[in-house]
Amino acid sequence: MSSKRPKVVCMGGGTGLSVILRGLKKFPVDITAIVTVADDGGSSGRLRTDLQMPPPGDIRNVLISLADTEPLLESVFQYRFQTGEGLAGHTLGNLMLAAMKEITGDFTTAVKELSRVFSVRGRVLPASVQDVTLCAEMIDGTVVKGESQIPNIGKPIRRVYLEPSSPLPLDEAIEAILEADGVVIGPGSLYTSILPNLLVKDMATAIRKSPALKIYICNIMTQLGETDGFHASDHIRAIYDHVGESFFDVAILNNEVPPTVIQQQYANQNQTMVLPDLELVHQLGCQPLADNLLLYRSVLRHDAERISRHILRLIQERMCDKS
Repeated sequence: MSSKRPKVVCMGGGTGLSVILRGLKKFPVDITAIVTVADDGGSSGRLRTDLQMPPPGDIRNVLISLADTEPLLESVFQYRFQTGEGLAGHTLGNLMLAAMKEITGDFTTAVKELSRVFSVRGRVLPASVQDVTLCAEMIDGTVVKGESQIPNIGKPIRRVYLEPSSPLPLDEAIEAILEADGVVIGPGSLYTSILPNLLVKDMATAIRKSPALKIYICNIMTQLGETDGFHASDHIRAIYDHVGESFFDVAILNNEVPPTVIQQQYANQNQTMVLPDLELVHQLGCQPLADNLLLYRSVLRHDAERISRHILRLIQERMCDKS
């Protein structure tokens, strides 16, 4: 094994990215998290509109997932106000990011300062600091604008795109990708968390250029309004349709079937297990790695520690091959 501390870039949004980061931060790796800025719903959407700032929600979740802090402080940062005119629905963490942005005059600096306050193990970077809107064209030609609206339409998605079409990336994010030993994409909402990052100007190009091992972590369950009926290969194919073929080296897939009672809970919400169709994944030029990746809680979650061990082993093997 290489003695060098691997540099790992993780990209996504929502709870999926946060889960993986909680596992990875326990290992000797240098982490850079690149987070989508396409969210326009809830507290994030209100702050985005009122203060002309990038949406803070996904950034907030990632900061906490990488923080080395007391559980009570995490609870305070994640606290969502239930009452109060203009205050109800906001999380304290979102308001702190908004306040820090006003104090420093810059959202990226605000994230860095809060990272220092919370002793974050790694760097957290927005994919872009431009105001972006995620749009989706459905199979029937309908166009939907707004990340929060897309899953509600209930029609198959043909493609997603950003307005403006090529928002400028954060230079630090591009540099991190080019210097990385591993780039990890997913898990997360395919069209509303993962692809918005890859559609930022130069982001997919930088990933292709990078010598890093490119790893995709597939979702466990389908997502209503986004990936209904999708198998693992359908997720990868959708990404390739947007950024080109042969983008990933490895796909980490869950092959454990959830207990019937849990499957039924998801079936009640029209969600099913994402089947690991290994042969089709392989045909896409992507090496499948299938394992039991499930954690059973009130909802299904990825086993972050087990996935992190796979990620670290794969990257270390690539680093050894190069040395």
